[in-house]
Amino acid sequence: MENLKVNFQNFYNENILGYFETLQNEPLKMVAFIFDIAIVIFLLYICFKMVRGSRAWQLIKGIAFLILVTWISGILNLKILNSILTGIMNWGVIAIFIIFQPELRRALEQLGTNKFTKFFGFDRDIASKTKEDIYKIVIAATELSKTKTGALIVIERDIEIKDIINTGVPMNSEVSPQLLVNIFVPKTPLHDGAVIISNNKIAAAACVLPLADDKDIAKELGTRHRAAIGISKESDSIVVIVSEETGKISVAKDGTLIADVKEDALKKILISNVITKRFVTEKRNGRISKIRAKIAKDPKE
Repeated sequence: MENLKVNFQNFYNENILGYFETLQNEPLKMVAFIFDIAIVIFLLYICFKMVRGSRAWQLIKGIAFLILVTWISGILNLKILNSILTGIMNWGVIAIFIIFQPELRRALEQLGTNKFTKFFGFDRDIASKTKEDIYKIVIAATELSKTKTGALIVIERDIEIKDIINTGVPMNSEVSPQLLVNIFVPKTPLHDGAVIISNNKIAAAACVLPLADDKDIAKELGTRHRAAIGISKESDSIVVIVSEETGKISVAKDGTLIADVKEDALKKILISNVITKRFVTEKRNGRISKIRAKIAKDPKE
């Protein structure tokens, strides 16, 4: 115990106390320190939002525990354990990049999306059009469900999936329930594959999607469901699936499947994920309306 106290005291004096004494002597470094802490907290918050509720969250907790044990073993002078854990940590960096490859790819792709027009409210008309398209998709999915016609409808969001669109037959058509239903009629040229809806258009049909190969996916899920989960993991697209066997509607997003979704629930899920999270909120629209009303009353102001 005496050695433990001495080691901890040395660690505290040399690292923590010494660092803060340096900050006191050089005020400019204190500003940089505060700025540094703020950036780290912000990045941690973003990372937390990305992985919260996902399967990666359990893995992150395990990594955090491993880091804590490594740190404690160093303080306690447990040299053999510390060297083993340090070696694991060194190789673990490479393992993290391999394990989190889909998440890292999606995060980097989202950094390249343009959100300036959304911030200034230029997408309000697009939001109205998108809402109409969602209603049409829901109508089509409901009709397909009644006849047990298999369907796969991918709604592109911020991350573009042009490589997937290029695998199908180009259409560039307006979204309509009749067209969507006709595309998936069995034994027609375009029924076998996915429809991609991009920029409020049916961009292509008969598209080939990447299949999810996760071992924890239920074995009873068919190729259509696996393809939906696969594209939702590699991009931020929302996918509507109609089962050919049961006629049930499912939604795939962020690599997870929401099964047996009813018409009203489907509408709410799509509006929440495609419109609410992407376009201008009602609160900001209300503020703009108030400003306009104020200007109309007093043009000089």
